[in-house]
Amino acid sequence: MADLTGMFDARPVRICAIGLVQSDARYASQLVNGLIDNAAREGAAIAVLFSDTAMDDEIGGAFEQIRFTDVTLSVAQSPRHRAPMTMVRGGEERDPAAIVAMGRVRAEPFRFHLDRDVDVAQYAITSKRLLAGLGSADARQLHFFIAEEGMTAAAYVILSVVGACWTLEECGDRDVPGARVGALLQALIAREPMERRLTIRGWLPAGFMPPQVTIASATPSAETIRVRVLGASMMVRRLSSDDVLFWRNDLL
Repeated sequence: MADLTGMFDARPVRICAIGLVQSDARYASQLVNGLIDNAAREGAAIAVLFSDTAMDDEIGGAFEQIRFTDVTLSVAQSPRHRAPMTMVRGGEERDPAAIVAMGRVRAEPFRFHLDRDVDVAQYAITSKRLLAGLGSADARQLHFFIAEEGMTAAAYVILSVVGACWTLEECGDRDVPGARVGALLQALIAREPMERRLTIRGWLPAGFMPPQVTIASATPSAETIRVRVLGASMMVRRLSSDDVLFWRNDLL
């Protein structure tokens, strides 16, 4: 369980975030409800349960389920397999502050999102690095790359790599269209051998589509979040997936 902060209908809220519970449904339900009751007494206004669609409804029945879409991305490439003229470098410890600033601008139109600070951004990156580093040799990698302007990160991508499959964990761009994110993906693809066919999958927030990118296919995601308002003081309209901004890196 994590104690997080976020925005819900332009209001700052404390969030009780609970990771995937794997147990007998009866006991899991008791555990989740106990955690939520404690969080509500301590001032949490929203509970979020990270789950998959196989979870028994008894656990998440009191929650509103938000379903995401897994998309497979097609990235336009040069016929000569050349990288675009973009200043690209590996991510560094100084970058999370710029990442947080980009994320807050991107999140403003959404009814519900986490208020990610530097610690949350660093945790997300570090956890994925540990997952890659502590696994079998070469089984998994993490790509964390920055497009830089004036010594400052102007866009970034974070991708988990397993074989020829890249999973977009999160990305961001200082400009709304996201052209730098598209250029970053083009540059990373250009580094790969020409005979290697890559698959890029992930979630994209509503309204975000870099001009170099198109959706090749889309399927309902097995991973979901379930949201529950705690207490009677918040009367809210139902949420849709377009109302919510969550990256895969936000999953506990």
